[in-house]
Amino acid sequence: MITFDFNTYIKEKNLGKYEDKIKEIKKHFNSDNKLLDWYHIDKCISVEEIEQIKFVSSKVRDICDTFVVIGIGGSFMGAKAVIECLSSYFKKGKPEIIFAGNNLSGEYLMNLLTYLEDKNIIINVISKSGNTLETKVTFDLLYKFMQKKYDDDELKERIIITTDNEEGYLRSLVKEKGFISFNVPREIGGRFSVLSTVGLLPIAVMQKDFIGLLDGARKANIDMAIKYAVIRDILYREGKIIESFTYYEPKMTTFIEWLKQLFAETQGKNKKDILPISCSNTRDLHSLGQFYQEGNPIIFETVFGIKQDYNINTNIKEFTIDNINMIALDKVAKAHFKAGIESNIIYLDKLDAETLGELIYFFEIAAASGAYLLDVYPFDQPGVNEYKKLINEELK
Repeated sequence: MITFDFNTYIKEKNLGKYEDKIKEIKKHFNSDNKLLDWYHIDKCISVEEIEQIKFVSSKVRDICDTFVVIGIGGSFMGAKAVIECLSSYFKKGKPEIIFAGNNLSGEYLMNLLTYLEDKNIIINVISKSGNTLETKVTFDLLYKFMQKKYDDDELKERIIITTDNEEGYLRSLVKEKGFISFNVPREIGGRFSVLSTVGLLPIAVMQKDFIGLLDGARKANIDMAIKYAVIRDILYREGKIIESFTYYEPKMTTFIEWLKQLFAETQGKNKKDILPISCSNTRDLHSLGQFYQEGNPIIFETVFGIKQDYNINTNIKEFTIDNINMIALDKVAKAHFKAGIESNIIYLDKLDAETLGELIYFFEIAAASGAYLLDVYPFDQPGVNEYKKLINEELK
């Protein structure tokens, strides 16, 4: 369960003037506009795809000890975020999961190929177009590696392709070689695809509760998500142009990275929007804390607190370590508020699959709503295409 405190650490905001805009946002969500299938959970993934995920993920666990997911941006970050949030810090899951294809480091790829030499491998490459540079370079190298390691019949069990249903380089490879495949939904953009086959297959392979994610998403408070978007919009118009996603549980690190992508790509257009950054407390109180307290007050915070208590006692009176962590959250927010830094607080009862699903859907709604409030289209990323164009021109 998630609860929200958008009052204690923030100045009173006049939300009344947004009533008409909120009605327009809800009209957008209930329209037949393209790229909105993520909004309808049953369109994210079908019953047939759920059964296919269960079957294939079980088979992957039976066959391999190392599962390599190749993708970048929305093709990997959501799955990685969920797996890390639901995993132990130190106990390794089986199979081992490696996320590759999200950089262009020669040393990384050399080390990866060396590491995989004596591993029993299955690859899941994820790309709607099949032409994303980092993904294609990594997949091409690992495909050649796999062709040397396994014969053609074995490869049919060891390469899984998640891509467009009809076209593209990867789809043509599926048709030619008979590889196992999943469809990337056409009406869901990458950063909104966590709750589709894109994110759910790797999550299922690692035996995380992907059905719980979907159940949690169905429970999300849409009105509260829109309210959060409105508060962000008001803060932006008051000159708060940086949002710090501040968290007190380190295993949420990749989840926060996914949030940064979600908001930056959805809203950062036409010279508008808030810059999303991250802050891991209490660690960053000993580095960024000085700036937050006394630096330029152009920041506001969205803070995550987890109420679950593992009852690890300390020598400080009767306090557990989790008690102290929540006290730190409260006192830091109060100190920042005195300095002019306002905070929205989101409390999670515990970090489980249903709560994560609820949180994912909440932020998808909020990000799209904020784009509508800025009068920008939520579901493209034209700025990303510019650097790709320049790189491709040079490579030609």
